Amino acid sequence: MKKNIRLPLLAIAALSLFSCKTDTKNEQISTKEITFTKEGELSLFDLQDSIPKTITQIDIEIADDEYQIQTGLMYRKFMQNNQGMLFTFPDEEPRSFYMKNTEFPLDIIFIDSKNKVVSIQKNAQPFNESSLPSEGPAQYVLEVNAKRTDTWNLKKGDSISFTRL
Repeated sequence: MKKNIRLPLLAIAALSLFSCKTDTKNEQISTKEITFTKEGELSLFDLQDSIPKTITQIDIEIADDEYQIQTGLMYRKFMQNNQGMLFTFPDEEPRSFYMKNTEFPLDIIFIDSKNKVVSIQKNAQPFNESSLPSEGPAQYVLEVNAKRTDTWNLKKGDSISFTRL
């Protein structure tokens, strides 16, 4: 009889050593706020007259790899009015963006390979996962705070230039 009791007890002891159970401690997970990192400067130009007129100049972060492009401005609380995020793509094609996990409204500016504004999606709302497409092929997309394009009177056909730091 003693042998029959020892075997189950030995099995229970062995299983408890390899258990998946973890201690439940009240540990707080701290998150690090994502802050703006200046990676370049971008100028916007009005091309209506024969001489381009500078509209404004802003500091930019550049999203140029798959992770940065997919993440964009997600999980950030705000962005200064003199800042923006420039998405650069290897080719020119119709683009579509959305506001998943983006906490503040944006103007989304689609720009072709010749640095001309193709279209603008104004006042894109936070957390909205609706598709916001360009009106034509774009190689660059600039995100700025909502209503900045109205303040600058930016329109289709205007132009950009940018430099990386």
